[in-house]
Amino acid sequence: MTNTVPRRQLGASGVEVPRLALGSWHTYDRMDFEDAVEVVATAIDRGVNLFDVGVYGSPGQQPPAITDVLFSAIIRGAGVKREGWLLSEKLWMSGYDHGFRDQLSKALFRAGTDHADLAVLGDLHRDDLTMPEIVAAMQELIDAGLIRAWGVNNWSAANIDALIDFAQAEGMTAPAFAQLKYSVARRSIPDGEPFARLFARGFAFEASDVLEGGHLAGHRQVGREVGADPGGVRERLIGSLDEFARVAAELGTTPAQLAVAFSLTHPANAVTLFGATRLSQLESNIAALDLVESLGADAIRAAVAPFWADKDVVSPEGP
Repeated sequence: MTNTVPRRQLGASGVEVPRLALGSWHTYDRMDFEDAVEVVATAIDRGVNLFDVGVYGSPGQQPPAITDVLFSAIIRGAGVKREGWLLSEKLWMSGYDHGFRDQLSKALFRAGTDHADLAVLGDLHRDDLTMPEIVAAMQELIDAGLIRAWGVNNWSAANIDALIDFAQAEGMTAPAFAQLKYSVARRSIPDGEPFARLFARGFAFEASDVLEGGHLAGHRQVGREVGADPGGVRERLIGSLDEFARVAAELGTTPAQLAVAFSLTHPANAVTLFGATRLSQLESNIAALDLVESLGADAIRAAVAPFWADKDVVSPEGP
């Protein structure tokens, strides 16, 4: 049984991260405070000490989005010193204003700390910024000691290549990783050739949406907002849940644990991000590491191959 989650270097960043990390989107606002403290404290005790936090809302929104503020209280309640955990903060391209420093400072204030270890730039939905501007803005945060490394969320391989090329040419810090949707149903981008070329350069990725908002845990209906559905494959995914559960049972595991285990089989995946609102979910996801060890990556990938729903539907180049 895995007692302490192993660690990997995150691309060329020099930052070591655990193979599993906890997200905050629609998690802490659905939990009793005491339960959240227990989950976070147990996670850190087991080596899952990377927390993905973001301001998932805007001023005046009702009800207010406060999962990051709740996290600041939860981590204090867990009694863990700042050097004992890693923070990954989201930055939104819509909030770029001659840089990201003001946005990050506000996010850190809400999270109750003075620095993040990682920053992840959200989806690229604007065309008025150049790649050099973006790299320079992230370098400013690194030079100020506000972050140690950075990555992007669901960017195309071509845009990431452009970021890396400029950063290397100018002696600046290149993005080290991408946060990419990766599940048994949604594999086209991380498993495709464009990103394979990036991974060959030492780039890494962080798997997100590995449970498809809870659907791959067996839930046809989920009572919260879930991630976007590139390619419109979610209906097909939901239609395959009974068969997926049957395959998981044949392998001696649960659908949720098999879904997490699959994400861990990709050699370029440094860390898998998931949400947990119960201690049992945390423990089950940690045990997915044992499942990979006992069955082997090849056997797991072969078993879930029929559930690849976005094959030949989503461009492997990315958005």
